[in-house]
Amino acid sequence: MTPDHTDLWFLPLGGTGEIGMNLNLYGHDGDWLMVDCGVTFPKPGRISADGSVHHRGEPPVQMADPAFIADRRDRLAGLIITHAHEDHIGAVPYLWPLLQCPVYTSRFTAEILRRKLAEFDLLHRVPIIVVDTGERRQIGAFNVEWLALTHSIPDPNALMIRTGIGNIFHSGDWKLDDQPLVGHGYSPKTFTDLAEEGVDAMVCDSTNATVAGHSISEAALHAGLLAAVQSATGRVVVTCFGSNIARLHTLGLIARATGRYMGLLGRSLINMSAAARAAGIWDSADRLINPGHLGYLPRHEVLAVATGSQGEPRTALRRLALGNHPDFELEAGDTVIFSARAIPGNEEAIDALIARLRALGVTVITAEDSPVPIHASGHPARDELEAMYQWVRPRVAIPVHGEAEHMDAHAEIARRTGVGKTLVGRNGDLFMIRPVPGMRRQVVETGRLGWDRQALVRVD
Repeated sequence: MTPDHTDLWFLPLGGTGEIGMNLNLYGHDGDWLMVDCGVTFPKPGRISADGSVHHRGEPPVQMADPAFIADRRDRLAGLIITHAHEDHIGAVPYLWPLLQCPVYTSRFTAEILRRKLAEFDLLHRVPIIVVDTGERRQIGAFNVEWLALTHSIPDPNALMIRTGIGNIFHSGDWKLDDQPLVGHGYSPKTFTDLAEEGVDAMVCDSTNATVAGHSISEAALHAGLLAAVQSATGRVVVTCFGSNIARLHTLGLIARATGRYMGLLGRSLINMSAAARAAGIWDSADRLINPGHLGYLPRHEVLAVATGSQGEPRTALRRLALGNHPDFELEAGDTVIFSARAIPGNEEAIDALIARLRALGVTVITAEDSPVPIHASGHPARDELEAMYQWVRPRVAIPVHGEAEHMDAHAEIARRTGVGKTLVGRNGDLFMIRPVPGMRRQVVETGRLGWDRQALVRVD
């Protein structure tokens, strides 16, 4: 199956009908373009690709089955990574040997990708092309422009994918944050200009389509986090997603304001902060101390930021809760702040972790029970989706990055804002933008591949 010069197709292999494991294909004039290549992690009790049931302990990663495009890799013009979250970048080291195409991405995302590839001995094999926001590149049959949007990680990009027969706006993960603190912002004019040019289809994030209102800005969290730290008398440990450099910047400001020293606990946090420095987006005023020194400081001078907000095994917060972290031990009167919300499916693990912390006499503050905001989502709520549709005015809306209820709610928002046709499908559906706009049909039977993270051995 190869698109000819009259065809413009969208084919998701992962991330449509689910949150995570994003892998999208666009087809035109004999070429394919891939956008994102991510992983997901099986939850306890979920069936993996090998048919086994996963229990407690770190599971193998899972990713979309790339067989369709691997069989056509001579037609794969390139892979674009929109941002550095695992569900968009994490499968590249596993799948690139099957794809063997150039990878296009932003400077910060490239820093993260290089570190991943080095672990797989692929760093000098994979051609990485760093693209600036606002830049346009011809990639095979596709002319692609990188557009600035905001998310919960530095420098995410939406894409305007242009061809001779039609244009597609691919949002990636996004929100409308007027004060993102770190990285680029966004301009409504970027998107109203697209409407003037004409957008045939908008492929867009559905994660928070069921949430009313507008997402909270990163800048709005300072007051709540400051109050929580100021009221603490012992050590403070904040757990958040390691990729949120803006959140680390806010915590750095709070550490200085409260006379505490900030250290990072967990490999992903240390890796992300190093990548931010290399990409030139780390505030030099945010000085970190060696985490090994935290245990020697008076308790009221400690502000540690730890991985493990989702209750994952072998993360820093889990080890602190179990009393086997090498840097220090939590004691009664210390405080742990969850500056993150539970990803669906992780609630049981998080509740068990919180119970363990409270059994130690640790005060636990979560985003749900805090009277003021201490966490902000990185995805658009209903008001933001409505604004984007009013700006872009696409002819067809294709909701992705969500489960069925999210994509259905997203489609209803698109219809309310005047979009003439909405297409809600699943992984493996071929969405025809040209020559017959608005049609879709199942063409690929998709599945999940499971891989052992250590040995890189396929387990299915």
